[in-house]
Amino acid sequence: MSSQLLDSPAKPAAAAAGRTPPVIRLLVLATFVVILNETILINAIPDLMGALQITAQTAQWLSTAFMLTMAAVIPITGWFLQRVSTRSAYATAMGLFLLGTALAAAAPSFEVLLGARIVQASGTAVMMPLLMTTLMQVVPESDRGRVMGNVTLAISVAPAMGPAVSGLILQLGSWRLLFAVVLPIAALITWRGLKQLQNVGEPEFSTIDWFSVLTAAAGFGGLVYGLSRFEGGDAGVAAAIVGAGLVTIAVFVLRQLRLQKRGVPLMDLRTLRHRTYTIALILMAVAFMAMLGSMILLPLYLQNLRGLSAFETGLLVMPGGLAMGLLGPTVGRLFDRFGGRVLVIPGAIGIMLSLAGFTQVTMTMPYWQLLGLHALLMVSLAATFTPVFTLGLGAVPSHLYSHGSSILSTLQQVAAAIGTALVITVMSARADALKSTGVTEAVATLDGMRMAFVIGAALSVVVIIAALLLPARADSTSEAGHPVH
Repeated sequence: MSSQLLDSPAKPAAAAAGRTPPVIRLLVLATFVVILNETILINAIPDLMGALQITAQTAQWLSTAFMLTMAAVIPITGWFLQRVSTRSAYATAMGLFLLGTALAAAAPSFEVLLGARIVQASGTAVMMPLLMTTLMQVVPESDRGRVMGNVTLAISVAPAMGPAVSGLILQLGSWRLLFAVVLPIAALITWRGLKQLQNVGEPEFSTIDWFSVLTAAAGFGGLVYGLSRFEGGDAGVAAAIVGAGLVTIAVFVLRQLRLQKRGVPLMDLRTLRHRTYTIALILMAVAFMAMLGSMILLPLYLQNLRGLSAFETGLLVMPGGLAMGLLGPTVGRLFDRFGGRVLVIPGAIGIMLSLAGFTQVTMTMPYWQLLGLHALLMVSLAATFTPVFTLGLGAVPSHLYSHGSSILSTLQQVAAAIGTALVITVMSARADALKSTGVTEAVATLDGMRMAFVIGAALSVVVIIAALLLPARADSTSEAGHPVH
């Protein structure tokens, strides 16, 4: 594919009202496939341990490294997407993803598989902000909610479906099949995309500040890595790495503020001057922490305490994931008609109620009750995420869309890591404290899980407060004159 073909002139960024532009449909499909891979290995860990002669903690690195790479690469995408055409960005994202997937399918050792996951994640990191940025450029404001609903379908259903899909594939063959099945599907989507995709907007030439690239990768990557270390129980080392990550992020932020004066930041923090965007960012981060916490606790509870298989666990959480995705477009249409508040406030309350319900789990809680609570959580998140993404990005001026979406995506990864570390640490600390008093392991673990769900329910109060502060509709023109200081 020549660069001349990839960089053919941009087509006018207009879309007929009421229809999802073909470019968005293509990008949603590609994003669904690449995000599915973030959680597809969760059920394969026992297989991988046996096949590659590794411990559970080492195997966990295949998921941790994916999140780490996303956190390190996404901050650079705001700059990258402004500099290259839509087709070049798409070719880069899908090319990296295909290379990583092919490498993973043939990986002879754990080290090669880990490298393949990092290459896969680099492609995924470009794909998510590319989709968001393109959407904000081609979809009229009156139609954004509906289209963002379809996007939510891809972004939220894919991680929820990952464990169920992998459970099904693992019934048929080894872990290599997970990548072998994805590879031809991703290749077909890439080929279709390059045939049909048109450039949106004009690339702008700008230099890159390598010091910013290094501090972003070390800061965000270090923070996610440090948080993942809490799971191993080495709290002192984990806290030190988190501290170093936070200091590096502070250096990165100061560097961006200096570069903004020259108009060449890697990540433009002027997006944070827009009140609605900042509130949306906080709401999304806290909701993600609560969601990821429950996504990790529930399988642990179902498999370790209730004795379900990975496949049965996948089937039990699948209805909630499907409901979340299928409701996305409906939520989007309601948002276009009534604005954000009528969806986000009930959604935030639903998140709190479901997490409060999970604090009451017992050894004999009926499965239909667990399924109901999980479905309520997923439906509430669907009612929350679509309006929050749309309101947040709609509140920033168009030239900052790529930076706004890369900040949003970076924070998602960091929030996911914080949520995971928080629930595992709270659960382990509570369980260990009870075991030292002579309580049986199962009872101690159950109580630790309840305590972790209490933390999730407490976090959801922050989501409700942020929801009450959001406006019904984003108005970047009026907000531009009223920045947050």
